Amino acid sequence: MSSITTDQGILHYEVFGRGRPVILLHGWLGSWGLWQETMTDLGRYYRTYALDFWGFGESGRKRDTYVVQDFVSLVDQFMEALGIAQAPLVGHSMGGTVSLSVAIQHPERVRKVVVIGSPITGSSLSLLLKLFGVHPIAWVVYHNLWGLKLGFRILAPWYSRDPRWAAMMNRDLERTTLESFLMSIASLRLTDLRPLLNQVHVPVMGMYGHKDVVVDPNQWQPIQAGIPGARIERFPDSGHFIMLDEPERFRGVLKNFLDQD
Repeated sequence: MSSITTDQGILHYEVFGRGRPVILLHGWLGSWGLWQETMTDLGRYYRTYALDFWGFGESGRKRDTYVVQDFVSLVDQFMEALGIAQAPLVGHSMGGTVSLSVAIQHPERVRKVVVIGSPITGSSLSLLLKLFGVHPIAWVVYHNLWGLKLGFRILAPWYSRDPRWAAMMNRDLERTTLESFLMSIASLRLTDLRPLLNQVHVPVMGMYGHKDVVVDPNQWQPIQAGIPGARIERFPDSGHFIMLDEPERFRGVLKNFLDQD
């Protein structure tokens, strides 16, 4: 386990492999653990770094805010601290939204961007996730996490084909705070990157599962419209967690994109 200290708190990350750096960013309620198998495979060719956003996983939880912009700053600070001048960013869900935002605000940091089931507009989030960004609802849900955990177990087949999914989510859920639970999804709900996509001048790939019930699976369309030449890969047998649902194809497509100069 590795970490760095920032003015905003401890930033935890894991690293595996040798070669050129690749940075992996998790989604809402997730952690670096989502990337373990990806790191094992990709680490044969690249030095992979998987970060925990503040308020999630093992990173610090003593902040005033946990919004998308905070996580953009986190990536910039992490790269500065480790001396990583530039790297591809690979983000799942909220992590992909953060990745594109880094490419817009800190273009010198980013070589490529991969977004996986990521919302380009907050309106594409499912109704349930939008409700979690409303303070009274978030307060009730967070103080009754047993209900959310039960829901994960019951609804797991609709979210992922991987039988480990519910256990993974419930583990990570235990490590959030009310503030990170609420603020991150509330800020994501208000996000709209469409007017800014023309500022992305690096190669971009969007991966979307046809069976996604968390984010509208047609969010590849604003990427294609806003970033000329963006590569789009659609996964008919996957939901929101493509890396779990179709792992072999996912890793092959990802490596192919990273390998291209």
